[in-house]
Amino acid sequence: MRKLSPIMSALLAISASGHLYAEQVQGTVTNTQGAAVVGATVKVVGTNNVVKTNENGVFNLDVKPGSYELHVVADRFVHENVDVNVIENQTAQVSVSLDKSAIEIIDVSATPFHSSNIESALPITVLQGESLRMRQENTLGDTLSKEIGVHSNFHGSVASTPIIRGLDGPRVLITQNGLDAGDASRVGPDHAVSTEASTTERIEVLRGPATLFYGSGAIGGVVNLVDERIPRDRDTKGEWLAEHNSNNDQKLFSGSFNTSVGDVALHADGFYRDNENYHAPKKDGKDEIANSASESTGFTLGSSYLLDNGFVGVSYQALDQEYGIPGHSHGDEEIAVLADMEQKRWQLLSELDFENSVIKTLNTKVAYTDYRHSELEVGVVGTTFDNESLEARVELLHQDYAGWRGGVSLHYKESDFIAVGAEAFTPPSETSSIALAWIEERHFDDVLLQLGARVERTKITAAKVRLPEIELFEDHDEHDHDEHADEAHGHHEHGHDEHDHDEHAHHDQEGMTRNFAVEHEFTPVSFSAGLVWDFADGYNLGLSLSHSERAPSAAELLSFGPHIGTGSYEVGGLFSLHNDHGEAAHFGLTDHEIVMETANNIDLSLRKFKGDFGFILNAFYNQIDDYYYEQATGLSAGDGHDHSAHGHDDHGEEAHTLPLYLFTSQDVTLHGFEAQAVWQVTDEFSWKVQGDIIRARLDNGGELPRTPPARITTELSYEGEKISADLFVGQHFEQTHIAALETSTDSYTMVDANVNYHFTLGQHDLAVYLKGKNLTDEYAQVHTSFLKDLTPLAGRSIAVGIRGSF
Repeated sequence: MRKLSPIMSALLAISASGHLYAEQVQGTVTNTQGAAVVGATVKVVGTNNVVKTNENGVFNLDVKPGSYELHVVADRFVHENVDVNVIENQTAQVSVSLDKSAIEIIDVSATPFHSSNIESALPITVLQGESLRMRQENTLGDTLSKEIGVHSNFHGSVASTPIIRGLDGPRVLITQNGLDAGDASRVGPDHAVSTEASTTERIEVLRGPATLFYGSGAIGGVVNLVDERIPRDRDTKGEWLAEHNSNNDQKLFSGSFNTSVGDVALHADGFYRDNENYHAPKKDGKDEIANSASESTGFTLGSSYLLDNGFVGVSYQALDQEYGIPGHSHGDEEIAVLADMEQKRWQLLSELDFENSVIKTLNTKVAYTDYRHSELEVGVVGTTFDNESLEARVELLHQDYAGWRGGVSLHYKESDFIAVGAEAFTPPSETSSIALAWIEERHFDDVLLQLGARVERTKITAAKVRLPEIELFEDHDEHDHDEHADEAHGHHEHGHDEHDHDEHAHHDQEGMTRNFAVEHEFTPVSFSAGLVWDFADGYNLGLSLSHSERAPSAAELLSFGPHIGTGSYEVGGLFSLHNDHGEAAHFGLTDHEIVMETANNIDLSLRKFKGDFGFILNAFYNQIDDYYYEQATGLSAGDGHDHSAHGHDDHGEEAHTLPLYLFTSQDVTLHGFEAQAVWQVTDEFSWKVQGDIIRARLDNGGELPRTPPARITTELSYEGEKISADLFVGQHFEQTHIAALETSTDSYTMVDANVNYHFTLGQHDLAVYLKGKNLTDEYAQVHTSFLKDLTPLAGRSIAVGIRGSF
């Protein structure tokens, strides 16, 4: 907290230039039939001056004399922008008429201008409200897995991250209110994301390169979780939820509360989640997925000081989670391994508006995160991952000039990562970056032009990188792999044929080990240009062109060791496999230059958003040079554990090995298509159909591993005065476009449904609900999962719950 105090004091001092508003803008908001729109939000663009319409659709805004642009937002309506000129000692009158929209239109905080999802050249998806509550799962990836263009690298319901258009890990940035979540989820899919959907207001997904806003780690996209931990208004409100799930006996309780005392706004939220192992449809006599139980708790406290020209606030969050790691065992040993995750996070947010001739808005975001992830075997800590991070971003937006609005951003980020223990496959490292970005946009009649550029300096240092001598084993044929997989209960399925484990690998590794220091510096540069053309009433065309560069992560460069959670032995791009002059295969430092990824992306969108029928069509083409990925070597290495006590013979040595993967860089091409259509059949019934498909190929031939399969889904929704309900059917097609040593995955169909009964009790709006998932109890494997054979999707489940708000 001491690190944030000087920043907060400075911002409060700067805000002394705030002002008191003297004049008024009065107006009404109606639909096209003239009926009042209740609860519409009216905001002065570029400021924090916001009001809502009353029961008659009337609003009042206090402003100073001058010219303003009002942004009017209401559910199920197209957003409208209205220009108004306020004269001294006069009240300006405004009338706004809103058109209906079948497409959900939402203003997005993940972009600098907070524009809506249909005003962005880059495709954006937002999950919020009842839809979020009905889809929230234990993990972030699973919560978003039904969203268009988004999949999950499902890891036994205890950990998963979103996959955006085939990209995940260090290419997809997960943020909390615009700043990096600061956990270890980008190191591997067995590390949980340190966020909680039940206390989140909405989740924003930017599909495509977002490096201008967030840096090179967002070359594949951004997932931004938004909550009210730092309040922006004086409203007193709250929300709570209690739920029980039949499949894994999950119990979930969560709640949040906002209020204010004078100019000080306050926030508190918390949650408790506990579940046992989940059950899948029975196969080979088994249905319970071992080591998939979890328990998590957390709370957040926040406060902000509300000013005439904005706010300054700070929050504190504490998360504790203990969860099993499916597949984390050692050959024939049945050892329950748990992950114990703790995170403490301080965050400061500020938005201040000014009326001088140059500066319009100053936005400041700072976060300090202390994260620890310990893996426990039989109650003893085996491996610990620590990540201490500090991030700060300052956005300075200028006053509109010749129709242009925009500004510059200064972004600093540092991370101190430490991994200690038997399975610390990546060494301790420090990563720091500083960047300067510029972004502008301007309307030219019906065309919105968006331009931007960013230059970044990234530095990776590690004091002790290991290069051990390890014994390598040739893989067996597929039949042998399958036999040993059965013996090992399938815990090392990497989306590839099964591999055996080396019983004495730990002793072999105790030969010569080289240790050395590493320092790498990179200068990623990114450019983008986009336009949104409103070529007809209710239609627009979006085009986004971008050139993005990404520095490889420390894990991609420096890893060298067994990653039991994914059933693989990982070797970073700093090393290469040598087989010189007929010698046995061995590892040494690479002779190749360590280079950055370079992505050139084209994104084309066609949208219809007015009326009872709407659609969004997206096509994208992404050429990535020097793409880092884990390439199968056809070799295996020891799992890093001493199995000598079991007295295996020489054949037993290979019963404790892991398939070896080497991070390598090659040119790849990803392209795909996404489509969504919504028909508002009546005021109560709506029907949505959507689908997506992606191809991810190496330019020199072959496929990228774990590429999501094509899918098509349909959803029928009913929203009445008391009852709301959804029926969801999703078809995931067979994935046969597979990488070397990877196996295909069968198709499957998911049927989900939910029903809510809404009622009022005093000042509380309540809803009792039922949620059913996989109602046909279909056996389904997730192709993007490292453990698809071990952790199929859960079987039929029924959740019952009650939630309320006031």
